[in-house]
Amino acid sequence: MKPRHKRLAAIVAGLAALGVAAALVLNAFQSNLVFFFSPSQVAAGEAPRDRAFRVGGLVQVGSLKRSREGLAVQFVVTDTAHSIPVTYSGMLPDLFREGKGVVAQGKVGADGVFRASEVLAKHDENYMPPEAAKALEQAHKAGKTLVVK
Repeated sequence: MKPRHKRLAAIVAGLAALGVAAALVLNAFQSNLVFFFSPSQVAAGEAPRDRAFRVGGLVQVGSLKRSREGLAVQFVVTDTAHSIPVTYSGMLPDLFREGKGVVAQGKVGADGVFRASEVLAKHDENYMPPEAAKALEQAHKAGKTLVVK
C-alpha cells in the first residue's frame, strides 16, 4: 500500500470514529433531555406521552390530599387557564405549599394524571421557576385569573 493510501485510510478511519463518538454523545444527550410544559400545553396535547417532561405552575388551593399511609400525595397544578392532576410518592420539599409555585417531573398516564417522579418548589418568597412564571404570565394575558391565598 502506498503512503498516500495509508494516509487516506487513516483520515477516513478517524472521521468515522469521530462520527460514531458524536452520534453516541448526541443520543445520550437526547435521552436525558427533559422539556418543560405548562398545564395548558399538556391539555392541548403538546406534551409527549412516552417521555418524561416537566410541568409547572401553581399548586391549586384546596387540592392537596395526603395518603393516610405512606408518602403518597395528590394535588393539582394550574397555570390559571388549565389544570392537571398530579400524583407523587415521596418527600415533598419543605417549601411546598398550596398556592405557591411548583415544578414536577414525570409522565402523563393514560388516565390524564401526571405521575411525578420529582417535585421542586420555590426557594424563597420572590422566586418562581422561570418557565412556570412565563406560563402563568401567558395564561394571565389570555384573560384567566386565579385567586391565590
